[in-house]
Amino acid sequence: MKKVYLFLISCCGLMLMPDMQLYAQEESAQKPAYITVTTLHWNMDKEDFDMDKWKAMEKEYFDKVTAKNEHIMASGVYLHRFTPDNRELLSVTVYPSWEAIDKSGSRNGELVREGWPDEQARKAFFEDRNSYYSDFHSDEIYAPMDNVKPLTSPGEKILLVRRSHLKFPQDGSYDEFNKAHTDYVNNVFKKNDLVKGYYPVMHAWGADRREMVEAFYVDSMDDLDKMFEKNNELFMAKWNTDELREEMQAMATKYFTGVHGDYIYTMVPELRK
Repeated sequence: MKKVYLFLISCCGLMLMPDMQLYAQEESAQKPAYITVTTLHWNMDKEDFDMDKWKAMEKEYFDKVTAKNEHIMASGVYLHRFTPDNRELLSVTVYPSWEAIDKSGSRNGELVREGWPDEQARKAFFEDRNSYYSDFHSDEIYAPMDNVKPLTSPGEKILLVRRSHLKFPQDGSYDEFNKAHTDYVNNVFKKNDLVKGYYPVMHAWGADRREMVEAFYVDSMDDLDKMFEKNNELFMAKWNTDELREEMQAMATKYFTGVHGDYIYTMVPELRK
């Protein structure tokens, strides 16, 4: 039951009633409004695949374009570690507004022309870069939620992505959820030194409106196992009676189907903005 409680309450970080605003959608230098996640796939037919060369090319693009694009608040690239598809990698970009998504595309084009002013050299670079990827990719847009634990420590990280699915109870309320979520994050994730960063987001535009996602950053695979144990200890210490734990379990059951999936990626620190 301890593991069940841990799962149910950690998933509470993903619930939001459909009539609640996550953030005001005005331009803001501090608070993100949208997160795009592009799932790319390696070109498995590329005979001269070279991971070091790929990373060097992406770093060149990052330095000349992404890092200089004022409409992009943050970004990152994550490689498959334990997921159903070993070909996949994620490109994540954070924007301060919906308008910034369009503006960043135009700005990327300007920065590309500035970074590779010679047309032939530019064409050769992007043909080589694009040869590492298959033609297929997919895009999702998420809206960030409150109760973030920002990632501040440097270096490569392991990223655990947990995808859960909502119920939409008629008698549910944002206030009920938000109180429990805030209590849990403050008393568990923010007190757990192994959790280097925690970001809950919800569906904005994509294939499944029920989808809610939690992203956990840890230093290593060993720390990932330890994180769960420490989360459980902190939870049991805060909700220290059967009655309190049963109340939290009942609320989680109210808002979530109980179905979830876990995906583990490795951060590419050189490509993090």
